[in-house]
Amino acid sequence: MFDTHELGRRPGAMQRLTRTVDAPADLGIAGVIGVPEGAPVELKVRLESVMEGVLVTGTARATAEGECVRCLEPLSREVEADFQEMFSYPDADDRNRGKTADPVDDAEDDEDRYFLEDGLFDLEPVLRDAVVLALPMQPVCKETCAGLCSECGIRLDENPGHHHDAVDARWAALQGLAETVQDGEKDNMGGAAPGVDKKQEK
Repeated sequence: MFDTHELGRRPGAMQRLTRTVDAPADLGIAGVIGVPEGAPVELKVRLESVMEGVLVTGTARATAEGECVRCLEPLSREVEADFQEMFSYPDADDRNRGKTADPVDDAEDDEDRYFLEDGLFDLEPVLRDAVVLALPMQPVCKETCAGLCSECGIRLDENPGHHHDAVDARWAALQGLAETVQDGEKDNMGGAAPGVDKKQEK
């Protein structure tokens, strides 16, 4: 929670804050990359008083952890996310709302807005949105990562010359037939030569 009481309700008043907070749970992309729960998140925040409320602008810095989508090795990335959000005074909405305003439209607007509560505001939902958008959807340990062998799963960066002799599936049946013929020829080599007359054997 951030306190705006020192700022007051004087339009144009400004306050700068620097704070380190613990990362909330699930700050990232599940199963891909994220800031571990409890890890430090450095915040630089500017609070600016305006007619409707307090305009909050800032930057968050943290270290995200995940795994490479190509080779599945653990990785860490420094993430920096900028954010800006308006936190409205609870009574500002009543002053600005016309008498003929549609209650349904007002309810929809309220869902997308953040409000100050007793001069306090919670930055977590804004921080979460900013950090998630700043994270890579497909993190890699390095841009040139070759990934894993699709046949055996070996890491290709550590074995650059690794390969498998590819057999065209269309020839697979003939390959088996060729091996059978070769085995048959080996068997004949141990017996009598073909075409020898039985009478000559006697």
